[in-house]
Amino acid sequence: MTPPRTVALAFTGASGMGYGVRLLECLLATDVSVWLIYSPVAQIVARQELDLKLPVQPREAQRLLAERYGARDGQLEVFGREDWFAPIASGSNPADAMVICPCSMGTLAAVATGLASTLIERAADVMLKESRRLVLVPRETPFSAIHLENMLRLDRAGAIILPANPGFYHRPQRVEDIVDFVVARVLDQIGVAHSLLPRWGDGGRGLPEE
Repeated sequence: MTPPRTVALAFTGASGMGYGVRLLECLLATDVSVWLIYSPVAQIVARQELDLKLPVQPREAQRLLAERYGARDGQLEVFGREDWFAPIASGSNPADAMVICPCSMGTLAAVATGLASTLIERAADVMLKESRRLVLVPRETPFSAIHLENMLRLDRAGAIILPANPGFYHRPQRVEDIVDFVVARVLDQIGVAHSLLPRWGDGGRGLPEE
């Protein structure tokens, strides 16, 4: 898989904002350019779960997050939820990959049915129609039949459904270790190299002993 040069990252209103923020941090530690979008409900969740206040104004958010995570000049760009002039709104200039993390069931349903009333939904629609990598990280339990049918529809359309289901064979000691497990799987799916966790069978490091 060719490593992406640009990744669109969307935060929506599902629980699990720590996954999305950690993913942003990991992407900005590479050479990847990140186009970030988040919903109003994501702002509420970020504050509740992480004590992180995501500004309403994209420029303010861009400055805050770039400083917080050491982004290079021009590496991070934040767009408003209805910024229809953003590059990701058009198939003529899509990102190489897109991740919605965390992905609410409402956003998942909208993407599955082809709605595009917000920039997040439109960007995801563009990824599907242009056959680009789209990864959705739903964080919900239990799943209803409607949720499962929407996921199946998206899988058949070419999206990757990657629920935030961490493994425990690496014997996590902290919440951060659990978060990194899911983030590592996302990075694998979009072709971004990382060293968050040892690989299965990699000399047995981090794996259970006999």
